[in-house]
Amino acid sequence: MSSSVERAMRILVELAEGPATISELARRLDVHRATSLRLLRTLEEQRFVRRTDDGGYQLGPRMATLAAAALEGLDIRGLASRHLRDLGASCGQTVHLGALEGDRVVYLDKVESRHAVRMYSHIGAVAPLHATGIGKAILAHMPAREREDLLGDLPLPRYTPNTRTERALLDEDLDRAAERGWALDDFEHEEFIHCVAAPVRNAPGRVVAAISISAPSMVLDRPGLLALTGDLTRTADDISEELGWSRR
Repeated sequence: MSSSVERAMRILVELAEGPATISELARRLDVHRATSLRLLRTLEEQRFVRRTDDGGYQLGPRMATLAAAALEGLDIRGLASRHLRDLGASCGQTVHLGALEGDRVVYLDKVESRHAVRMYSHIGAVAPLHATGIGKAILAHMPAREREDLLGDLPLPRYTPNTRTERALLDEDLDRAAERGWALDDFEHEEFIHCVAAPVRNAPGRVVAAISISAPSMVLDRPGLLALTGDLTRTADDISEELGWSRR
């Protein structure tokens, strides 16, 4: 890569953090001010940057067009696949990728457990939001109005004795999930299956999916499951970065 192209790309990265002056960019790139100005003028001609009223520079309209086109073409399942398989190989348990479809979770991908006891879930299957790890990881970071529209005030369907059917109890659980960065399905959808799930974010930071690690209680106990939350959240963050999110 030529030095000019590399410097131009670095300018765009710097401006993604916010507007900057010619001198500030020259200092960050460790180049002469004239070099910074020449690159900025070229980028301005192509509408990748534009001048601000105070004489600085910020990203231009063409960058927004390119960003929109790039995001539209992103395939969450394709981008997440390698990360899901790495997580499955390291933990040995069932790994799911799921997203919101209407008022339910739909499973987009699955990595099977290495154990003989398998889950009956499959790609394309749907599950309730309030009683699954993936559903709760999504709900926990959803704007209050959207959550209200999806759940309402009526008692929620019960699947096991542990299902939280009252909104107040569910909301408390979702608040804890948002604070710690992962949600727990405490045998709430199936009596012998528990799981932990973490949110996947897109470039603006909105939660668009979630991943989970699930296991039967006879295969993995609660301490063993919770010990996997670090690997789980790191994998979710890695997938989020593939979608353009920055953990900074």
